[in-house]
Amino acid sequence: MAMRKMVSSGSYLEPEIGFSRAVRIGNQISVAGTAPIGADGRTAAKGDVYGQTVRCLQIIEHALAEAGASLGDVIRTRVMLTDIAGWKDAARAHGEFFSDIRPACTFVEVSAFIDPDWLVELEADAVLG
Repeated sequence: MAMRKMVSSGSYLEPEIGFSRAVRIGNQISVAGTAPIGADGRTAAKGDVYGQTVRCLQIIEHALAEAGASLGDVIRTRVMLTDIAGWKDAARAHGEFFSDIRPACTFVEVSAFIDPDWLVELEADAVLG
């Protein structure tokens, strides 16, 4: 049986909800819905879809590294926006991180996130080797 490795980003919501930022089992890694939470615990880049997407991707990149992977191992991303009209700003940030990797990617509009200041959340799945 493959060992389970859980990665925390230090989000104040992880213990409350009971989730890990990322979980690795064998060569597969799933990164949970990642919100634009700054190092100070507050929303990063308020009102800025591009800036929030960059912050989410930075958190994902760090979680992957903690799990022994990199952005190059990502095979799928999901970009969730509270207003799909901002998709081009989110896509620009996504492209800056993934233009050469080109994982399967889905953009969807959602009605809301836990914090009303969050405009975007991202998820990622990676496979090693």
